Amino acid sequence: MSTHAARPSYAAVLRVPHACRTFVAALVGRLSYGTVSLALMLSVTRSTGSYAVAGTVMAVFGATGVFLSPYRAALVDRYGPRRALLPMALLYAALLCVLAAACWRPGTPAAVLAVTAALAGACTPPLGPTMRAVWAELLPDRAMVQRAYSLDGVAEELLFVSGPLLVGLVIGFAPPAAGVVLSALLVAVGTLAFVTSPAAGALRPAGRPKDGVPADGRGRTGQWRSLLQPVVVAAGVGVAVSAVDLLVVAFAGQRGLGGGTVAWVLAALSAGSAVGGLLNGAVDWSSSARARLPFLTAGLGLCLAAAGLAPGVGALVVAVACAGLFVAPALTTAYLIADEGAAPGFRTRAGAWCNTAVNGGMAAGAAAVGLLVERLPLPVCFAVSGAVALAAALVPGRRRARPAGRPAERPGPLSRRPSPSRPRRRSRRSASRRSASRASGRP
Repeated sequence: MSTHAARPSYAAVLRVPHACRTFVAALVGRLSYGTVSLALMLSVTRSTGSYAVAGTVMAVFGATGVFLSPYRAALVDRYGPRRALLPMALLYAALLCVLAAACWRPGTPAAVLAVTAALAGACTPPLGPTMRAVWAELLPDRAMVQRAYSLDGVAEELLFVSGPLLVGLVIGFAPPAAGVVLSALLVAVGTLAFVTSPAAGALRPAGRPKDGVPADGRGRTGQWRSLLQPVVVAAGVGVAVSAVDLLVVAFAGQRGLGGGTVAWVLAALSAGSAVGGLLNGAVDWSSSARARLPFLTAGLGLCLAAAGLAPGVGALVVAVACAGLFVAPALTTAYLIADEGAAPGFRTRAGAWCNTAVNGGMAAGAAAVGLLVERLPLPVCFAVSGAVALAAALVPGRRRARPAGRPAERPGPLSRRPSPSRPRRRSRRSASRRSASRASGRP
């Protein structure tokens, strides 16, 4: 591979052989996650006429999707994307079609809908973590991986904005269940295109570890310790992001403002996150990811606490946009650290644990803030939510110990990877990698 400039552009990332094709395919499949929630909620509500049933169905769908994510990622690590990801995607798509058929006409028992939704969520293919693992394997150096992860995170942010809009277009001329079928089609087509890409084939299966020992011969203790900081930070960011959603609604309600105001404020958060993600990927950082992460997380917490002091909507928009500037960079950096500490055969799982932490934090944050809003003044609720991010910033980072006898890699501008025909080394990784975006139930 030819040498790139010291500060490669986002276009340079996409010019890497097979990168653009693989990325676009993954985005097509991941668009399904932006469409399925709204489509399924509307379908179940229309079929049963009960918001309680719809809420229960969505809860079990989201719970199995989020909390089983690391285990599905383990299958990808063990068997490779082609053997693990495609069967998952096809089964997930088939179960979505079953749900769509069950919702097409009223009368399906709520228990049937809930069980089918739980099974579908359990089969959700981890396209996001797998794509990030492909980026880390495909690109030659730390700078390009950082830019790829930032690009990936911003693109995902746009998917979760455009997905509901696409569902809105579909239900304009078809029943909501058609949106569920569309979600099934997107994930099936996108995953098939993704796993047939040569870049996805570069993720070789690690096989089954012997006696619970990772491929590098070390126990699991060091692996989990290295994940502690990024996972806790990801959870803290999830709490903060979900808190903003509810606190902005409460802010508007106290001042008699309409839903349009809420939409503009939350759009400012997404816009700030996208801008922050692009800027983070474009900067050639001299500090390590572990050193940056506490400052990014603390910045989010301080901006969120300051938002509670906003005297009006304009100030709130500015404060929330400033908070958004730290969301994508903090998550991106957490994913970079998770990948840096990932043992061979653990890379996809490492990213999936961060994903699970974000989504778990968002669920917990929504529940906790919902209780606080009814009992405490709004500025205090903003401060408490910001304090969660600040507390996460205090978690010390622990670098995973380098296996004995493994020479240290020099973090030059580009590190060449061995040819596929050569014997594979124990680890083919640069200094630090990984990213994300503001995630909300995002496999």
